Amino acid sequence: MITLYLSCDSCAQSVGAEELAEALYSQLGGQIELKRTSTRGMLWLEPLLEVDTPRGRVGYGPVTVEELPELLAAGLLQGAEHPLCIGVVEEHPYLQRQQRLTFANLGHYHPLDLEAYRAHGGWAGLERALSLSPQQIVDEVKTSGLRGRGGAAFPTGIKWQTVLDAQAPQHPDFGAGQKFIVCNADEGDSGTFSDRLVMEDNPYQLIEGMVIAGLAVGASRGYIYLRAEYPHAHQVLNEAIARAEQAGYLGAQIGGSAHSFKLQVRLAAGAYICGEETALLESLEGKRGMVRAKPPLPAIQGLFGLPTVVNNVISLACIPLILSQGGEYYRDFGMGRSRGTMPLQLAGNIKQGGLVEVAFGITLREILYDFGGGSASGRPIKAVQIGGPLGAYIPPEHFDTPLDYEALAAIGGMVGHGGLVVFDEQADMGKLAAFAMEFCALESCGKCTPCRIGSTRAQEVLGKIRQGEQTEANLHLLQDLCDTLEQASLCALGGMAPYPVKSIVKYFPAELQQPQQPPHAGGQH
Repeated sequence: MITLYLSCDSCAQSVGAEELAEALYSQLGGQIELKRTSTRGMLWLEPLLEVDTPRGRVGYGPVTVEELPELLAAGLLQGAEHPLCIGVVEEHPYLQRQQRLTFANLGHYHPLDLEAYRAHGGWAGLERALSLSPQQIVDEVKTSGLRGRGGAAFPTGIKWQTVLDAQAPQHPDFGAGQKFIVCNADEGDSGTFSDRLVMEDNPYQLIEGMVIAGLAVGASRGYIYLRAEYPHAHQVLNEAIARAEQAGYLGAQIGGSAHSFKLQVRLAAGAYICGEETALLESLEGKRGMVRAKPPLPAIQGLFGLPTVVNNVISLACIPLILSQGGEYYRDFGMGRSRGTMPLQLAGNIKQGGLVEVAFGITLREILYDFGGGSASGRPIKAVQIGGPLGAYIPPEHFDTPLDYEALAAIGGMVGHGGLVVFDEQADMGKLAAFAMEFCALESCGKCTPCRIGSTRAQEVLGKIRQGEQTEANLHLLQDLCDTLEQASLCALGGMAPYPVKSIVKYFPAELQQPQQPPHAGGQH
């Protein structure tokens, strides 16, 4: 019996993994055992089919149903050489150059196999946390230097300390002392998918991180606010929660202790603004997703007016390792105030799109060329947008900038959620500037005037600049509008909307105007 491995997550499903699985069963019958696993994160190779050999798991990809007979004839079941063969998967340079901590288990077992999760180090963080006091857990997170892996990069340990110290008042529905852990899984930034990979491919890691967070701050309830466009993640999370409850990792008496933690998945409202933590809380309470004024902070008055930890998926998924290995272990990766690793997601015009988890300090050039392999088109890379639709466009002159929160901020950029969208030399940067403001105007919740009106006016001014109308005067006006948005908006949507536009004005000013079309060469010759 020969063992084959094939991913079952939505990355692989979207490019034909289910059809490939059916063809394998149909053509090979009882000769094989096909094990469905999580993805390796090498998404340009999906569907990636692996075969167990004495050398290790040899990979072939991307494999289509039509290519399967040829591969079988060439000796796929024996791990034979072939143009689609990438060799022993674990030895592939793409994986060898990474420092996978949060995503160390990708590709090894089925996402819902609870025993396999335990065999690969799962639940060790929770077991240690149960032996510590809440303050000791929070101190470990502080020691790790973990900062929120969303947009603001706020120190996670400080946020947890605030919630731990907060007094939860009497509530008519929840009684006294109730606190919450809320996972922001409304992954809406362009080019991002690391949250989805955690939820679909290692859901117990997120569950474990949330339970530990509950132990740390005294919260007994948690919610995963899941992007509605992630139906597969929804299904996997619900099943994982049910299995974790049955195994005693959720619900009452966690791990035989006196602690309890209930966890539910709630579908998001489909609005980009609900990725902002206070708008998320409004939506989670059943209201329209609109930004709240701060203070009070969610850590003091969050969900239903009670102390609440709001962290994104990756932040919480880092917690089990930090508790099992210790905060110092995690802190030893990275540089400066950027500690640990960051899962980067390569998308757009890139040859090798996928997940890259590396320690902070690697340069953009290394990420784009050593991991990404350059542009998919083969043309020079013109710019990369980092941090979603509100991120700056970084030109090649800054590709040697290290990936670091402060280093990127110094050139007007941000790490954000770690999504990198690549553009080659044919990209129209003027169109991208116009789209940035259009996006902000469309997604604004409308609560504050600078964002609601400023984004619309900026969109109009950009249109005039594109048409060559009073260019200098309108550029000054655009700068004033951007300053107003940055300084006066209630939340980061308005405050960061100018980032992509300002980067294009700075680095690609000649492209703001539309190219003039030559006159029609009709008539007599």
